[in-house]
Amino acid sequence: MEVLNINISTAEMDVLFDVSKYCSVDNYTKPTLTSDSYVFSSKENKFVTVGYDSYGYFNSYDGENEHSTTGCLTSVIGHERLINNGTCSGIGCCQVDIPPRMRYISIQATNFNKNSSDFCSYAFVAKNGSYSFSSTHLSQGLPFNRSPVVLDWTIEDNNCSTAPSNNMGIFNYYGCKNNSYCDDKDKDFGYRCICNQGFEGNPYEPNIGCTDTDECEKNKHGCKTKANCKNTIGNYTCFCPRGQSGDGTKERGCQTKATPILPLTVIGVGATLILLLVGTFSYLIYHKRKFIKMKEKFFEQNGGLILKQKLSTREDSSTESTKIFTQDQLNKATKDFDENLIIGKGGFGTVYKGFLDDKRIVAIKKSKIIDRSQINQFINEVIILSQINHRNVVKLLGCCLETEVPLLVYEFVTNGTLSGFIHTQSNKVNNETWKTRLKIAAEVAESLSYLHSYASIPIIHRDVKCDNILLDGTNTAKVSDFGASRLVPIDQTEVATMVQGTIGYLDPEYMQTSQLTEKSDVYSFGVVLVELLTGEKPFCFGRPEERRSLAMYFLSCLKKDNVFEVIQDGLWNEENKQEIKEVAVLAAKCLRLRGEERPSMKEVAMELEGMRLMNKHSWINDDSNVEESRYLLHESSSSLYEPGDSITHGDIGYDSLKDHVLIALDDGR
Repeated sequence: MEVLNINISTAEMDVLFDVSKYCSVDNYTKPTLTSDSYVFSSKENKFVTVGYDSYGYFNSYDGENEHSTTGCLTSVIGHERLINNGTCSGIGCCQVDIPPRMRYISIQATNFNKNSSDFCSYAFVAKNGSYSFSSTHLSQGLPFNRSPVVLDWTIEDNNCSTAPSNNMGIFNYYGCKNNSYCDDKDKDFGYRCICNQGFEGNPYEPNIGCTDTDECEKNKHGCKTKANCKNTIGNYTCFCPRGQSGDGTKERGCQTKATPILPLTVIGVGATLILLLVGTFSYLIYHKRKFIKMKEKFFEQNGGLILKQKLSTREDSSTESTKIFTQDQLNKATKDFDENLIIGKGGFGTVYKGFLDDKRIVAIKKSKIIDRSQINQFINEVIILSQINHRNVVKLLGCCLETEVPLLVYEFVTNGTLSGFIHTQSNKVNNETWKTRLKIAAEVAESLSYLHSYASIPIIHRDVKCDNILLDGTNTAKVSDFGASRLVPIDQTEVATMVQGTIGYLDPEYMQTSQLTEKSDVYSFGVVLVELLTGEKPFCFGRPEERRSLAMYFLSCLKKDNVFEVIQDGLWNEENKQEIKEVAVLAAKCLRLRGEERPSMKEVAMELEGMRLMNKHSWINDDSNVEESRYLLHESSSSLYEPGDSITHGDIGYDSLKDHVLIALDDGR
């Protein structure tokens, strides 16, 4: 790492940092940064990945077994004509923001096809504006091995509360010298020094520190002229010479003293007040009109006129519940989007709890961005989603189009997410817990089956995960967050999209082909089933490497006929053991690598509902039925891994998926 520049006032340092290069499993580099004192600036840098069908990871470890990662992937094969020099849109080049406070860094680039060495993949951190993508970087490689980055730095081992007392005899180890103050914006990793207002220089220089700034000489004052300015320690004052009145500032200046004339003063004050009132009134009217025009502009840009027309021309009564809210209504409902009313944040926006005038409690989603070229599709989705009337799908009540980014209004669900429900039950699971989880699984499967098969236009959710499944007061499941969803035309079975989803839940076939199908939701639901069975999160760098991907470890245990090694303690007993194993086999079917071999959500929903109904009949405990079920279960679990001629490369696919999900990363250090 080569230092280019150190900025004391901003506590930043420009350096050249190595690029991670991957050409084959035997030819790759993995740069690291392992100092407490330096972090990559989240404001001044971007994380970039370049290559054919490549992905890069930016990993962090905080020293106390807390891991985090970010990254992005590129797709080129089949999209060559979409390559655009100068932009990192995901075709050949992608970039993401770097989260703050990431230390003990490692950067790794890799490729979907690990055995190919024709082209290399690259991952690196780049200072904003320092890198411009070119298609030649794909075929000829990057023209550099190190890229300019900006590091934030601090004085380590102390914070502002402990550093001043860290003295030993004649030695003073406190970094902040004269006329400076301590700033520990990140108390866990040291502090920095800043000159007091009115002072400048190097706050770390021994015996000197920061010195007084002469605002008068350096024209940093607010006085009328330099002659009206007097420098003081750390500040300045403005004055008027003898014989003049005023404060000497640029705004008021100095005036020659004169004998006051009361009538003229009264007239002047009165005229000033009148002008002030007229000006204020005119200003308020102008801004009110400007605000109204801006709302009208946003309403039109966001497709409000199209939505009104579509709602007015529809004859069915189902659209009566679809309401177009005003911005004032939602501002009032959320107390101007008070942060205390935030109930959730995600990759697509923030959700607020709101109280409407009719006493209804709602959830209001404030999205981050919208593609204005897709307004017609957005309006169609609003209309179709608002018509969904299923007890296990969160109801879309309406929208507001008067803001720059549209606001969506949903019914409010009281009992939090399925993720919170699962991961707060670790010490109190039992047979009744399993019955509740089986009920939730059946309800989620039924709702996804409805979206795929019975909605007026099939809907692929695209981001099925426990965080997007809400529970009401009776633990009834409701599928939510359609921010990534796609409508599928009736005459199509798949849609080409940019890969989007959540790591751990993402369908590997969709990730490699960019072809979104209903079976992508089936895979994600399979991960949800595994999460319900195990009580574990789907992906965690804190677990041993063979267990980082919950789905892969679960399939491995099931293949070895040792599935109860991974089932959550306390969840199973002799009464429900067979039923849990059947659900495990169903989850494995959903997790098959090839989408065409997975069951449909309709088949999954019917099987889960059948299990619930069988629970209610005593004949299920008959020994002959149990033995027959066990025989069939053994045959089913075996067929998951040996499908015959229909999958001639099943083992290869399994290893490939393992490589793609686990990514052969270390623990982030």
